[in-house]
Amino acid sequence: MLRQTWLGTALIAASAVVFSTAGLFTRLIDLDAWTMLFWRGLFGGLSVAGYVVWREGRGAPATLRAIGRDGLLVALCSALATVCFINALRLTSVADVLVIGATAPFLTAAMAWALLGEREDMTTLIASLMAVLGVVVMVGGVQEEGRLLGNLLALGMTGFLSLMMVILRKRRGIDMLPATGLSAFVCAAIVLPFAHPAVAQGSTFALLVLFGAVQFGLGLILMTLGSRPVSATRVALISVLDTPLAPLWVWLAFGDAPAIATMAGGAIVMAAVVGDIAVRRRGAADQAGSL
Repeated sequence: MLRQTWLGTALIAASAVVFSTAGLFTRLIDLDAWTMLFWRGLFGGLSVAGYVVWREGRGAPATLRAIGRDGLLVALCSALATVCFINALRLTSVADVLVIGATAPFLTAAMAWALLGEREDMTTLIASLMAVLGVVVMVGGVQEEGRLLGNLLALGMTGFLSLMMVILRKRRGIDMLPATGLSAFVCAAIVLPFAHPAVAQGSTFALLVLFGAVQFGLGLILMTLGSRPVSATRVALISVLDTPLAPLWVWLAFGDAPAIATMAGGAIVMAAVVGDIAVRRRGAADQAGSL
């Protein structure tokens, strides 16, 4: 069980790294947001579906049916979170969206306690608070003036993602990969009326394939597999890693050096997550040594 927990932690961290490349792809792809999101969802869904078929073979249809109503709810939550995120960025400041999104570990902990009776330990909650403070430092203390509707949508995004993580935890005995793949297709369907898919050609189309299959599809696979042995709150905490990592990849690729506040806040977030993992590892080692 301990080995599975650490493997799950590693997979969640890897998913955060993969998801953090979104900013890099959006800088490389010169298309409108709706078109990018359409192709991202389509290729992301195909990536997950391809993995499930490769792994399950003829049993893939049965795996899809096994997700049940909770699986459909996971797909719906993921799709709605994406829609809320897109519109929140249009109606309020990026700073507000990032800070509200960073509160996901606390909201997830509350939902996990209410729905599953799962109580998170103080170490993870303190690390979650540090992560929120780190994001506040990154965005300069949220000095931009936001709008109520946009902030409510950002809160809705956070709520849907938290609920998705709790459901994945609740149904950890069921393979929910088909559900996350379905969510990608739902996202593509939602944005299709606003997208212009035919304009994607040549090297731009190749980048869209990578954007969907790697950044979205692989990220979903890693997150879903990793969430099974890890508490929902810790999944949310580790996932916050994508916030400080995103500007790092843009810096390395384009030479756009992040502000000092961004680097300082990112260091706090990294320290919070690494600290939580280190404390848990030491505690697990002490427990194993006493057996």
